[in-house]
Amino acid sequence: MVKVKATHIVRPAEATPDEIMYLDASDQIKDIAHTPTIYFYKHSAALDATDAISTLKDSLSKALVLFYPLAGRLSWAAEGGDRVELHCNGQGVLIFEADSEMAVEDFGDFSPTPAMQPFIPSLDYATPIDEIPMVIVQLTRFRCGGVSIGLGVSHVMADGPSALHFVDEWAKIARGAGPIVAPYLDRKALATDKPPSSAFEPSVLRPPPTLIGQEDNQQKKPIDVALLNLTKLQIEKLRSKANLDFDNKGGSSRGYSRFEAVAAHIWRCTSKARGHVAEQQTNLRFIADFRNKLNPPLPKNYFGNALIRVEVIDKSGSLLSNTVGAAAKKIREAVEKVSDETVRAYLDYLKGLPDVGIFRSLDNNGRPKGNFFGNPNLAMVSWTALPLYGTDFGWGKEIHMGPGSTGFDGKIFIIPSHDGDAAFNIAIWLQEEHMADFKKCFYDI
Repeated sequence: MVKVKATHIVRPAEATPDEIMYLDASDQIKDIAHTPTIYFYKHSAALDATDAISTLKDSLSKALVLFYPLAGRLSWAAEGGDRVELHCNGQGVLIFEADSEMAVEDFGDFSPTPAMQPFIPSLDYATPIDEIPMVIVQLTRFRCGGVSIGLGVSHVMADGPSALHFVDEWAKIARGAGPIVAPYLDRKALATDKPPSSAFEPSVLRPPPTLIGQEDNQQKKPIDVALLNLTKLQIEKLRSKANLDFDNKGGSSRGYSRFEAVAAHIWRCTSKARGHVAEQQTNLRFIADFRNKLNPPLPKNYFGNALIRVEVIDKSGSLLSNTVGAAAKKIREAVEKVSDETVRAYLDYLKGLPDVGIFRSLDNNGRPKGNFFGNPNLAMVSWTALPLYGTDFGWGKEIHMGPGSTGFDGKIFIIPSHDGDAAFNIAIWLQEEHMADFKKCFYDI
């Protein structure tokens, strides 16, 4: 289906600093493996008139002058504990050039099924760590004349906002646009000598609940993936239902957000579809961007990881016997706990851990290596606040941008619609036996 015809190493176009870069505690617990995304572009005259691989290589070499840490390599830090450090040595980024007999139209709604995997580059992670590029790219040409760009950025190096900043500036350089916004690269912006005023409660970093009576066989069950659409009208209906229970006695007049209402609805529907007993504990884990939670806030163009894990827990019986507003309230309360104080305590706790490797939970295909994070739990990623779209390398904007097929049971992405119609696309992985019941509940709004 896909034939790789060439491999290229792209290095910075100019000399860059040769240095060991500090990596913060928030970086240290992230997966060394590459977070996969993919962009699809339809056939166009502009694409025909362009040597796409040359455009990508030339512009990437210039982008790597600004984002030079991405051209470096990791090594194991002398302090041990599975910690890593980054050697900014300009060794470069790997680009694969491939052809496919498929057409862009063959991907339908672009659901992140295993069929998407050959178009996103991957590596053998048994390779010595100091030989693994921080960024891997694959340009695939289709028989229809369209192309895809599969991208992987090591999560140690960048979270979603940072990775998107890199791609946006790379695309600007490729099409000759501006102004270019340089990244803020000093990760010591998160470091402080001030001790936290309170201790971090580490429950969010502990293994999640297991399914009562079935602790050993859950990982063996086949899973399925679905890409489901929620229209603007459906989302607002969910918000209205949630806000019937909104309590503004604390002085806040801000009702539940679109994310809070939709996340609460998904959490309840998965518990129902999975057929949990009333006493089953279930948790919903997601990540929160803390750039604006710090005092002072991090620079807007901070490049690295600025994420904190957030956990909401309930018993399925309580979750289903109460309203969607009650679930949204739990989510709101968890989000509101993210503050300068809690983030500083979180980072301080991570720094003191003897081993951070236990938190690198996924391999390069997104499969859990250690603790089972699926049924009865959810791991949710919200892209609702990210500038996902409009990535133009000179041949027009993408017709689709989305996650790779990195799912496991209970993994969910909430993605704003590419059409700009205020709809959401929900990518969800569940055990096959539960998917039909989930869809039925999901659309019963």
